[in-house]
Formats: sequence, C-alpha cells, structure tokens
Amino acid sequence: MYIGLGIFLIVVGAILTFALHASTIGAVDVAMIGWICMAAGVLAILLSLVVTRRTTAGYSARRVSHTDPATGSRVDEVDVDPGR
Repeated sequence: MYIGLGIFLIVVGAILTFALHASTIGAVDVAMIGWICMAAGVLAILLSLVVTRRTTAGYSARRVSHTDPATGSRVDEVDVDPGR
C-alpha cells in the first residue's frame, strides 16, 4: 500500500520541482515542496519494504496422532519449531 503512495509522492514532487517554472507562489517555494514530497515518497517506499520483511514472532507446531497397530494404543507426536 505504501509503495503506491511513495511512487505517487515521488511523481508529484518531481512535477513540482522540475516541470513547474514558477519558483515561488506567494511565500511558498514550490521547488522545495517538490523536494519534500520526493523525500517523503522514498521514505514511504523504504518503510514499506522494512515492514513487509519483518518475520512474525512465535512458533509453528505440528501434531500427528495415530494408533500403533501392534499394541492398539494411541500415539501422539508434537513437533514444535520455536525458531520460526
């Protein structure tokens, strides 16, 4: 989601910085607003990549139950992987 927002901010910032020939409108510097938008876009993309690379904390478990044919007793096996 933030990758699209980041691309949008970069495009809007580039338009404000390089395509508009008005350097100031009133007391606002349009080129500086463009640079700020581009920096925010790059930051949004980087944060999006960092958040999606995070692994989930916890563990995975697998439980298997079967009946031993020789004795007729039920056998439960549990494999836990805490390092996941």
